[in-house]
Amino acid sequence: MCITCSDEAVPVTVVRLLDGDLAVADVGGGRHEEVSVALVDAAVGDTILVHAKEAIAVVARGDRR
Repeated sequence: MCITCSDEAVPVTVVRLLDGDLAVADVGGGRHEEVSVALVDAAVGDTILVHAKEAIAVVARGDRR
């Protein structure tokens, strides 16, 4: 939980990497959102924790063939 705003980071799955340290993430329910991955080394298929549209951690690596 964030001590500044009391929100929690949400786990999402990276579905596509974009230019400019951005990614499209599956946030559940068939919804996709654009998030920043500037602070993490994320790849397609990874599960990342996102807070305020900023990835703050990679919690599970996807299939990196």
